[in-house]
Amino acid sequence: MSDSTPTALNPHRWLILAVMLAAEIMDLLDSTVVNVAGPSLESELGASPTQLQWVIGGYALTLGAGLILGGRLGDRFGRRNMFLIGLIGFTIASLLCAIAQTIELLVVFRLVQGFLAAALLPQGFGLLRAAFPPHEIGKAFAVFGPVFALGGILGPIIGGGLIQANLFGTGWRFVFLVNVPVGIIAAIIAWRLVPRTPGDARIKIDLGGSAIIAISSGLLVWPLIQGQSAGWPAWTFVSIAASIAGFVIFALQQRASAARGGTPLVTPTLFQKRSYTAGLGGIALFFAGLIGVQLVLTLFLQIGENFSAGDAGLGNLPLAIGSGIGGALSGAVLADKLGRSVLQIGSIIQLAGAGVLYFALANLDSFSIWQLVPGMVIAGLGSGLVIAALFNVLLGSVEDHEVGSASGLLTAVQSIASSTGVAIFGSTFFAAVVLGKPGEGFRNALLIQGALVLVFLVISPLFPKRARPEGDAPEVGAATAEATRP
Repeated sequence: MSDSTPTALNPHRWLILAVMLAAEIMDLLDSTVVNVAGPSLESELGASPTQLQWVIGGYALTLGAGLILGGRLGDRFGRRNMFLIGLIGFTIASLLCAIAQTIELLVVFRLVQGFLAAALLPQGFGLLRAAFPPHEIGKAFAVFGPVFALGGILGPIIGGGLIQANLFGTGWRFVFLVNVPVGIIAAIIAWRLVPRTPGDARIKIDLGGSAIIAISSGLLVWPLIQGQSAGWPAWTFVSIAASIAGFVIFALQQRASAARGGTPLVTPTLFQKRSYTAGLGGIALFFAGLIGVQLVLTLFLQIGENFSAGDAGLGNLPLAIGSGIGGALSGAVLADKLGRSVLQIGSIIQLAGAGVLYFALANLDSFSIWQLVPGMVIAGLGSGLVIAALFNVLLGSVEDHEVGSASGLLTAVQSIASSTGVAIFGSTFFAAVVLGKPGEGFRNALLIQGALVLVFLVISPLFPKRARPEGDAPEVGAATAEATRP
């Protein structure tokens, strides 16, 4: 691609890196900080449990559904153009979220915000490859891993702190307002310094494939969020079955598009690799459980134990510390040496942590956060071991020319699975809250996560044995950083 090979040393390349990081951090924070805003939204906007799940999970849904299309739009119309459109649109959507006067409007604006993030995020790594010479690109990509990890740790803490501080009387609205000045400054710098990158007019945008992905994702998440409050009527199960059929149709449609000489959204040969397709299922199982339990933990602390937003955010810290330690061990040493074995070891440790948490919740008569700390640290350690190695292991079976498409699809599945996790685990928790048993809701969520992790372990022998070396292609390092997304 013309925007992937630098022709001269860009004197502003490190400032361009800062702009790309700012965009990623805005997305990371908006993916996590809203988790602690539930009670505030309930009291101020009258949000129902179902609507809270849409506010949190709707963003991840449209982000995941649009990510692959966003990458193709950058190829077609130029990455700089799509980056600026996505950044400006995301900033405006953040402002609209901040001033929303009804929960219905907030849900709509969150869906729009997620789709604009899908236009914004895929452009960053391509623009960095255009700005940095080959001998420096590794250093640029290496910055993303710690930033993603730090964003995952600080997101709930920052969100809780901002809501509790009630700056300028804005409460939860400041969680979105903080994006506005950051987005404006980043857009000005990007407009002035990011080189223009021509698109390829020969690329045809696969609108049919994009529509199939979006509809199938919606058909999956909609009944999972709405089903519990509706009493699980027949249409919810029909919708889920239709979504699964839709994803199969997408794979077949991509193959047919390539056979006709078109430009498919995803390299169709990926679906012929058993280890990679098993990995798609694995990443969906893992992140649905991980994000779902993280949400339920925060909801339990606030709704079940009356923690403030700030205290609930800090309550996530042991989980984040454990994850950071596990990620450091896996990324620095274990992933390269053990390959898929580190995923299996991490999953077993994560299961042990969930078990410790389950029994710690048996008696809540005199609850203290310290009851949960050992289980959170153990579970976090296991999840960190998996997260840091997951993308590199799952990319171990793909060819060099398939890495970009393969990592993009993994990221999209990760985001859609996160939205699915919010739906399943949120519904499970709120069903118990209605009965006055939030602790039981948390325990039920841990049982579901345990089942998902067990299935992950069962299919893990199908994953590639060895992780793909990060030096094989720039996209591998990018994918590793992206895997730390909460």
